[in-house]
Amino acid sequence: MSHKKINITFMLPNLNAGGAERVMSFVAKEIDKDKFYVTLVIVGHERDASYDVSGIKVIYFGKPRVINGVISIFSYIKNNRPDIVVSAIEHLNTVVAYISLFYPKIKFVAREVNVLSVLHNLDKPTFNPYEILYKNRFRYFDAIICQSKDMLEDLMKHYKIHPDKPVIINNPITDGFIVKSFRPINNTLQLITVGRLAKQKGYDRILMALSQLKIAFHYTIIGKGPEQEHVYLWINEFNLKEKVTHVEFTSNVSDYLAKSDIYLQGSYVEGFPNALIESCAVGTPVIAFKAPGGLNEIIVEGVNGYVAENEKEFLNHIYSIHTNNTFVPNTVSESVYSKFNKRTILKQYEDLFLKLAAQ
Repeated sequence: MSHKKINITFMLPNLNAGGAERVMSFVAKEIDKDKFYVTLVIVGHERDASYDVSGIKVIYFGKPRVINGVISIFSYIKNNRPDIVVSAIEHLNTVVAYISLFYPKIKFVAREVNVLSVLHNLDKPTFNPYEILYKNRFRYFDAIICQSKDMLEDLMKHYKIHPDKPVIINNPITDGFIVKSFRPINNTLQLITVGRLAKQKGYDRILMALSQLKIAFHYTIIGKGPEQEHVYLWINEFNLKEKVTHVEFTSNVSDYLAKSDIYLQGSYVEGFPNALIESCAVGTPVIAFKAPGGLNEIIVEGVNGYVAENEKEFLNHIYSIHTNNTFVPNTVSESVYSKFNKRTILKQYEDLFLKLAAQ
């Protein structure tokens, strides 16, 4: 094999605050530049960028939506002919899948971000004339990156995918997380959730559970999204207005996580929840409602948190941590760093790209 650098392009709809955006930009920045020549292509605007992408070549198309950027994407691939194109998020993956038909010598890789069949059932969409395009997109990729075992199993079950195409690569713990010192639980229990205000994130069941909590607590929500109005309605409905703080965006998520006693996750479905592993990374234990999307790969019961089958269990786990405080920050942190540290995950990405380039 030649020692020439592999020319790889990562593509995203935008660089807004989000898990896919954070992971893809991180991988683009951190993979071995002695082996790869990297370009990051963003369909959206530079003004919306929430992540530092200095040190690599970045191209912004300045389009409001992926559909408006189809010609730009096609032209970029035609003019630059990278060895590998890696795209993420369903609508962009669909566009790239069909563009790939014009470039059989380029290797195309999709990174999916959710357990799709569960997400689609949750959203209960009306008739979508493009559904057949969405469903068939996977047959045109050379590899499909799944963030969790749940995601891989779902794709194999519900979509026509060759068994050699999907590969599991968990999300990495990105930089900037320092393990907090062991300390007593705050007098007012500090609870936190970080994530988009979207239906799938299950803020409704977290807030319903917290409305029944019989101890002093304060709950911080970090994120913004289409369900913000509903979240505010639930906060008022459950009489939690004085106990909840909403922060739309912060670049100091790790500080908020470190000052919290417990991370709460209510999601009905996930891909592989970044905020969950980041909470563990700083030493803050987690409590999550059982749902598909990698929880069984992240949460070690009694070591870094608990998984609750229902609302009653969810509350009992909060009471247990409040009363006993048995979680040691260093142990909580090591439980995720041992599996999801950036060196391990980046090597998995690099090995995949090297394999594809060699074919």
